[in-house]
Amino acid sequence: MSVDQSRDIAGGDGKAAAQAVTTAAATASSYPVAPGYRLNVRSGPGTGYSVVRTLSEGSRVAINCQTPGTWVTGPYGASNIWDNIGSGQYVSDAYIRTGSDGYVAPRC
Repeated sequence: MSVDQSRDIAGGDGKAAAQAVTTAAATASSYPVAPGYRLNVRSGPGTGYSVVRTLSEGSRVAINCQTPGTWVTGPYGASNIWDNIGSGQYVSDAYIRTGSDGYVAPRC
C-alpha cells in the first residue's frame, strides 16, 4: 500500500494512517518476554546490578541496543547478551524471544 492510498483510507490528512504505521512499527520492533515470567530490569548489564523495576508477564520490550554482560541461563538458553530497553534499564536476552542467539540490535 502506498502512502497516497493510506491517506485516502484515513480520510484526507493521513494522521490516522501515520498513527497506525507508527503503532505497527513499534509492535514489529518489540520482543516478548518469555511466557510465564516476570522479568527483573536491572540498572546495568548483569545480575550484580540493582533491580530498577519488574516487567509483568506478557510484557514486550523494544531493544535500543545490546551489550555483553554476565552470563544468564533462561528459557531461551544461556547468554551474556543484555538488552538495553531504556536509560539505565537492562534485561537478559536469555528471557527475551528475539528469534536469534546473537545480536539483533546495535551494540551499546
